[in-house]
Amino acid sequence: MSDLFKATPRPPLADALRPQRLEDVIGQEHLLGPGKPLRLAFDSGKPHSMILWGPPGVGKTTLARLTAAAFGCEFIALSAVMAGIKDIRAAMDHAQAVLDREGRATILFIDEIHRFNKAQQDALLPFVESGLVTFIGATTENPSFEVNSALLSRSQVYVLKALEPAALKALAQRALERALPGLSLDESAFDVLTGYADGDARRLLNLLEQVASAAQASGRTQMDAAFLENALTLSARRFDKGGDYFYDQISALHKSVRGSHPDAALYWFCRMLDGGADPLYLARRIIRMAWEDIGLADPRAAQVANEATQTYERLGSPEGELALGQAVIYMAVAPKSNAGYNAYNAARAFVSQDQSREVPVHLRNAPTRLMKELGYGHAYRYAHDEPHAYAAGETYLPEGLAEPGWYRPTERGLEQKIGEKLAFLRSLDEAAKKKK
Repeated sequence: MSDLFKATPRPPLADALRPQRLEDVIGQEHLLGPGKPLRLAFDSGKPHSMILWGPPGVGKTTLARLTAAAFGCEFIALSAVMAGIKDIRAAMDHAQAVLDREGRATILFIDEIHRFNKAQQDALLPFVESGLVTFIGATTENPSFEVNSALLSRSQVYVLKALEPAALKALAQRALERALPGLSLDESAFDVLTGYADGDARRLLNLLEQVASAAQASGRTQMDAAFLENALTLSARRFDKGGDYFYDQISALHKSVRGSHPDAALYWFCRMLDGGADPLYLARRIIRMAWEDIGLADPRAAQVANEATQTYERLGSPEGELALGQAVIYMAVAPKSNAGYNAYNAARAFVSQDQSREVPVHLRNAPTRLMKELGYGHAYRYAHDEPHAYAAGETYLPEGLAEPGWYRPTERGLEQKIGEKLAFLRSLDEAAKKKK
């Protein structure tokens, strides 16, 4: 009797359309095309441990399930968010029972493997090494940072990519044909849908399901861009503030500035804002760019970066973001020099491994009579009293330390004039040496 009151929930569109054959997978041609790595793995007839690394909604779970089906393996799925060592042991017991009872191997799929700590990952090793299970892990984070080396060395890493707009459109068309008959999208609606999906197949299908519900409620069968934009409840684009996408995009921003490409720099800056990055974090990075990649070639760059940051702090979003955007443009078009950056790093590296050298006596401070009697500050030449305000031939390094030449100004921006001045001062040193 109780069965009469049980309702079977309708599965989400993403689950209903999950591919059942490798041929049905859309996207990932670089792995699944003829002669490509995962296709060859499927054709080999023998499964192997692997880590599927890629953004959300690109087919990691689907490929794991298809692997188990292709090789006739038992499939055990665990989520690293919920599972612990106790669950791993239970899964191993089940795998052993299946092997003893049916002679079938087991594929153990662990979603978000990067969320397992070292002890949990280590607990898998004996069972992977013994061959009791074939391990497949899925992660959105760089496995070289998040998966311990022992487990990583026993697994082949496959990098999955976000789906291209053409692949997303093909998936949307499949969904309309198989699960949403009677509904249609014009080209502009497809463009809006694939843009909002942002490379994520699951997100695309969830959005399409939302649009279908809105269309049904309004009695529509044909949907255009305007209808989608009104119907969809949108969240931020794919962006993980603590993960690879975050660091990849800030790297792209920094390198676009360094490469003197203002449009690309603005693109990545706006992408990060659109994804939810903290503008003050971006402001700190812009200040760093001013010192690392521009330096003394244009000292105004640091001033512009600091003033843009202060403007943002005073105005907040969105008005203050304009100042940061213009600072990005200034950094991109400014003359570039890493001479100061390199000189600083070279000096730090030298000092960290060098002995503690004494300060030359003539450079020491002499506030007491004893110090003066010991010669502290004796024969020090006051530069302001010398021609050109420069004590030609004087040395300021510890005794026995040759001129290292760490700072080598470029011929760009203000550093060109700095280089000319340093060359002039060196000529005065040479003339002073000849006199001696």
